[in-house]
Amino acid sequence: MTASQRSAGAAIDIRQACKRYGPFVALRDIDLSIRPGEFMTLLGPSGSGKTTTLNLIAGFTEISSGALEIGGRSVTGLPAHKRNIGVVFQHYALFPHMTVGRNIAYPLTLRGLRGEDRERRVRRALDMVKMADFAHRYPGELSGGQQQRVALARALVFDPPLLLMDEPLGALDKKLREWLQLEIKRIHRELGTTFVYVTHDQEEALVLSDRIAVFNGGRIEQIGTGRELYDHPATLFVGRFIGESTVLRGAAEASGGETAMTIGDQRIVAQGRLPGDASPVILLRPERVALKRPGADAVAGENRLSGTVAEAIYLGSGSKYEVRLQDGTIAVVRSPLGAGDFAIGDAADIAFTAADPILLADDASADVTLT
Repeated sequence: MTASQRSAGAAIDIRQACKRYGPFVALRDIDLSIRPGEFMTLLGPSGSGKTTTLNLIAGFTEISSGALEIGGRSVTGLPAHKRNIGVVFQHYALFPHMTVGRNIAYPLTLRGLRGEDRERRVRRALDMVKMADFAHRYPGELSGGQQQRVALARALVFDPPLLLMDEPLGALDKKLREWLQLEIKRIHRELGTTFVYVTHDQEEALVLSDRIAVFNGGRIEQIGTGRELYDHPATLFVGRFIGESTVLRGAAEASGGETAMTIGDQRIVAQGRLPGDASPVILLRPERVALKRPGADAVAGENRLSGTVAEAIYLGSGSKYEVRLQDGTIAVVRSPLGAGDFAIGDAADIAFTAADPILLADDASADVTLT
């Protein structure tokens, strides 16, 4: 892809956006700025507001209040077909009576392009998604993954500055989905188009995105890179939604730069303290926790909580354990190969340092079903 073929990605600026359906508020005061050429993923459970936000950008849904700008100009009231946006849906939406080539050419035909210029753009789009040998086939003759690549080529063939994708890989099997994630990432890197991607799959979001906006209950909880969201979640909901975790609750007391928590008859210490009167919880990532035999391999200053192995899963690169602690909490531990094997029913301690926990404010909204 030459510099002249690269799209100039459009910036998106959403300020205090609300969407109401009668008394129901689907979006509450959304603020979201997306940089030109950025890959932004809108992530959250069903009903969190991510698809509503995508539909506002596309023009499929009218904003109730607030401001929405694309490429520095307001698009409030501008119909979808005048926004010059590419859209890829989960269910492809290909014309079954048209060949692959004619499907991809359709947006160009609508824009009045004919002849060699149109054919050149179609060939370029086919090459981009590695479908050059399928131009004369019909959608019904293609696999699901091939149809999705055609849909992507059709959305990009007219060089839109912005591409929107709504759960585009949700209907595909795991291996094909993982392969197409890397293809989408490659295409984004080559084109420079702004991509806005909706998914409820946090692993997919981590693979694809420059930044991720995490939605919950019609609001944005946090915006950041995958690493920022995983290592430094701003809320308990984000901490639980991004990756696996263990949440520990107990009587807490802050002193100096540390917070001590008593869980049953055991005491642990975490670095840091929450401001004000917030009730703290401790969030632990499974790779930051070790599984040890009771009383074995003690380290000075180490936190340990006793429990029983409730589940043991071999993963090839290591093992995943679920440990039922004394208070009933299920702790998740990932151990690399060679770290020692445990069986269901074994007594075991989870062990971690004071630097390993993430200290967060307790929040009932974090108990939203994470599906």
